Amino acid sequence: MQSTFTKRKKLGYCSGIVTESLLYNMFYTYYLVFLTDVIKMNPILAGTVSFISIFWDAVTDPIIGSFADRDGADKRKFMAKAAFPLGFTFIAAFVNIGSSSSVIQFIYYTAVAMLFWLAYTVYTIPYYAVVAEITQDYDERTEIRSTSSLINTAAIFLGNALPAVLPAIFAGLVFSGKKLGDSFGWTATAVIMSVMSIVFALITVKSLKGVSLQKAEATGENHGRKSIKTIFSEFFEVLKIKPFKWFAMFIVFFLMASSMIQSSFEYMIKYLVGKDPETWMTVVIIELVVVMAAFIPLVTKIAETKDRRFSSILFMSLMCAGLIICRIIGVRSIAVVLAVTFCMAMGMANFWTVFYSMAYDLVEVDEFAYGTRRESVITALPQFFQKFGAAVGVWTVSLILQLTGYNAEQTVQSAKTVNGIENNVTLIPAAFLILSVLGAVMYPITREKFTLLKSRLEKKRAGEEYSSDGLEKII
Repeated sequence: MQSTFTKRKKLGYCSGIVTESLLYNMFYTYYLVFLTDVIKMNPILAGTVSFISIFWDAVTDPIIGSFADRDGADKRKFMAKAAFPLGFTFIAAFVNIGSSSSVIQFIYYTAVAMLFWLAYTVYTIPYYAVVAEITQDYDERTEIRSTSSLINTAAIFLGNALPAVLPAIFAGLVFSGKKLGDSFGWTATAVIMSVMSIVFALITVKSLKGVSLQKAEATGENHGRKSIKTIFSEFFEVLKIKPFKWFAMFIVFFLMASSMIQSSFEYMIKYLVGKDPETWMTVVIIELVVVMAAFIPLVTKIAETKDRRFSSILFMSLMCAGLIICRIIGVRSIAVVLAVTFCMAMGMANFWTVFYSMAYDLVEVDEFAYGTRRESVITALPQFFQKFGAAVGVWTVSLILQLTGYNAEQTVQSAKTVNGIENNVTLIPAAFLILSVLGAVMYPITREKFTLLKSRLEKKRAGEEYSSDGLEKII
């Protein structure tokens, strides 16, 4: 097999982010709204559906990662097998089952959401992990993730903008003198998103054909099934890597902050400003992706000139300060809503550009410490913390809605509910961002340290004498 990862193949690979991002964004932005306002579920039950399913996704991340790291495991096959189940289960999650029983609703939507997130994991873990197999170059990893992040801005736009307008369009269609209804509109939208997702998954798998993958070609001892004991042993070894706890802190609290804002967009527009979400959600999402697209090259430049740690501290701090200022001003106008969106976009541009590249650096740390490369496990464990943070963020939004008396039947909410929604998009995320910045500050892998680590690792691989001097905070 040829080992060259050509520009064309690289672009094809990077486009694979559309597969997961379309569905990811529609779920995080609209699933809570779909359950509370269309299915009419109690807010805390709706939030719990999201929490359980996303937490389940977090738990399965490292398990799937362990299987994808076996010698002979081809990450392309994992992605190909997950494509159709990913689309079908997503559609099922946006079907109105027609039951008014809260128990039946809770069981059905929790079950299908869990199946969706399982298929999502089987696709995304190998998708992201494969880069660490293809290249070990610090800047090339940043470049790949930067290209992927730019493509992701289009996916974020489609994943948020299409569900803002398509459900109403489909619901307004008339057949045999009857309108199809809100629930059909959401199901039809989910079908369109799923078809697009499947198409890009197949394009991505095809783009990796002919690319040499170490694990797919390996025939060592790490071949065949792994015992549960072995899998969890790997998890704990990786968790003991010194930089990991700070990296996990950086991830968890950023996702708690961003998922709170993302899942509150419609509530913010409808109840804080009193505007039509169908119109203004599109404006907000256009701003989100434009600002992200503008900041990604800047993030990339700073990450390449300084390092990823520095860019994370800078942009997360700016996002945090911006949200606090928005709360002081008060989120009572579209201008401030757009300011909140700007702050979120700036933070997201940094996070999704550097997050996976930072995880890839831990592969070399792991190899230096334990003598083995576990790309998928090390990609999956950060995703565990990512999903955990996101699950807690969405559930926190539902909890605040419940505690402040949110009622989906009312077009105007109480002052207490309005205040809770405002805090959901400003003060509470800002507090989480402070903790995320602290994690980035304490994260010890800078460009200089990675370069030193890589030179020592090359000596270790060659059987030459080496030392860990200067790497005490990493190893």
